[in-house]
Amino acid sequence: MNNVVGGKQFAENAIGGGMSTSTILLIVLGVLILLVIIMYNSLVQKRNKVKEAFASIDVQLKKRYDLIPNILTIANKFMEHERGLLENITALRAQAIKLDSSFANIENKLKLDGEIQRSMGQLMVNMENYPQLKSDQTMIQSMQTYNEVEEHIAAARRFYNSAVLDLNNATELFPSSIIASMFGFKQATFFKVEDEKERQRIDAQAYFK
Repeated sequence: MNNVVGGKQFAENAIGGGMSTSTILLIVLGVLILLVIIMYNSLVQKRNKVKEAFASIDVQLKKRYDLIPNILTIANKFMEHERGLLENITALRAQAIKLDSSFANIENKLKLDGEIQRSMGQLMVNMENYPQLKSDQTMIQSMQTYNEVEEHIAAARRFYNSAVLDLNNATELFPSSIIASMFGFKQATFFKVEDEKERQRIDAQAYFK
């Protein structure tokens, strides 16, 4: 009789142990699923922050594009020897306007803007050779507005690069890198200036003192 009772108790303990293991496995699985959801949502938020930051940059870039024709029109009256540069800026602006502003075109957008910034910087340097242009009141006002837009672009660039850094870190660091790879999250492109001379923001005021 004691053997029967002992065997029954053993069986109950075995069953109980099996249920405990299943419960533990379910809990572990639930925790893993929860972690995946949390990391996925975090990646989505970081990617959306990058998109939002890029949209802010794009708004400021469009303001710059709107100012360029006025500046070139005035410059064209005085800078007879800079025809090639003026035409190049006009062509670059036309390309930028035609380019779709969607996030998918971000690399092309930033690359093209870098070319425009370099050309505008060269234009301002060359203005030193044209005193009459530097003293033109309409040009002075246009360049003051341009300088304000450049300040806004610089601020938007810092916000964008900070968001890109957060996203890129999340796609590289373990374990979020696994989730990023599974769901196709990719690293974003930094908004940077290639030429060391261009790392400082263009200060239009300096050319009209």
